[in-house]
Amino acid sequence: MFNKILIANRGEIALRIIRTCKEMGIKTVAIYSKADAESLHVRFADEAVCIGPPVSSESYLNIPRIMAAVEITNADAVHPGYGFLAENANFSEICKQSGVKFIGPTAEMISKMGDKVTAKDTMIKAGVPVVPGSEGLLKDVKQGTKVAKQIGYPVMLKATAGGGGKGMRIVQNEGEFEDAWNSARKEAKAAFGNDGIYVEKFVEEPRHIEFQIIGDQYGNVIHLSERDCSIQRRHQKLVEESPSPFMTPELREKMGDAAIKAGKSINYEGVGTIEFLVDKYRNFYFMEMNTRIQVEHPVTEEVIDHDLIKEQIKVAAGIPISGKNYYPTMHAMECRINAEDVMNGFRPSPGKITSFHSPKGHGVRVDTHVYAGYSVPPFYDSMIAKLICKAQTREECIKKMQRALDEFIIEGIKTTVPFHKALMKNEAFRAGNFNTGFMNTFNLEDCVD
Repeated sequence: MFNKILIANRGEIALRIIRTCKEMGIKTVAIYSKADAESLHVRFADEAVCIGPPVSSESYLNIPRIMAAVEITNADAVHPGYGFLAENANFSEICKQSGVKFIGPTAEMISKMGDKVTAKDTMIKAGVPVVPGSEGLLKDVKQGTKVAKQIGYPVMLKATAGGGGKGMRIVQNEGEFEDAWNSARKEAKAAFGNDGIYVEKFVEEPRHIEFQIIGDQYGNVIHLSERDCSIQRRHQKLVEESPSPFMTPELREKMGDAAIKAGKSINYEGVGTIEFLVDKYRNFYFMEMNTRIQVEHPVTEEVIDHDLIKEQIKVAAGIPISGKNYYPTMHAMECRINAEDVMNGFRPSPGKITSFHSPKGHGVRVDTHVYAGYSVPPFYDSMIAKLICKAQTREECIKKMQRALDEFIIEGIKTTVPFHKALMKNEAFRAGNFNTGFMNTFNLEDCVD
């Protein structure tokens, strides 16, 4: 087992990792930018190293500075959390070359699944269903319109290096194709430095359902069942839950088997997520793989009663997994609490939190790094907390979430708490009748606190 782990991240996920490490008897090193000096992850780590100014490129994305912190603290492993360098193949390889264990997959695994076109080809070879589309990247508009005509409109243009909805465009007919192609390429180039585009059939009324998997160093891969992440805005998840209200036992078995095939096809090591689109007829298609721990991992932890960070660390240390799949025994739901002004287009709302009270009680969990007096910096992702509730049934879980949201007090900044309160009252959501287009019809006027 590792002696000391450096956490190459910030905020709630860094604090989350620190807590598990303490329970495992592992020392921790926090890194932080000057903007995060007062964050709780800095306070609770055994050691902390400032690695630069607030801007991410000079701190949390600066590999030389992070590796210098590894060296001066004599850490023998690095946990990347999610975001930042978590899916950076170069960072994984540098850790390996430096004799430091990267708690996650190898550079080769990340590369295979990080590029969406390569990942799709890998899944086809593994026998995992994929959305019909182009074979590789499109050369030009002419080729794109030809493929689109073959698979049928509507289609989706996607950036191969994409994420967070960047470089994605829905095209309803051939007349829209060229403009969508140009804008998608431009956005992808600006966001990722890569303007490679491919095209897929647009799946109508889709659910976004992902399967959590774990693979060890001995070729074993298991799944820990699904999470439904269909409530999202501009491809950013807002609420996640398990089990999915759309799931059937037969579909779970088929999707679980496909997720395991996906993991085994690259000899996957670590925790990861196979993301699928599921149409209204319950046909499912591979979308992408996240080769890291995810924001919504507590949902799975609550329904199977396992610490996924602990499992990550054990696998990285060479401990084999159990070999059996896990299924939900409860219902759990997570609301992402972001520092955003819902009534002004979810605009970021950084600033000082003047009052903070988190809900408590049976089946209520809050993962956060903030507190009264903490100043939310404007430089990073706006998520400041995750509220997770679990109960015996989905209906009970929603009622518990309503009670917990009523208890959540965050003053001094705007947050998404009013949105979540309104969502929990929405009849369609309560009935489980939603898909990824849900927010297009949701009335934000209901979000008055």
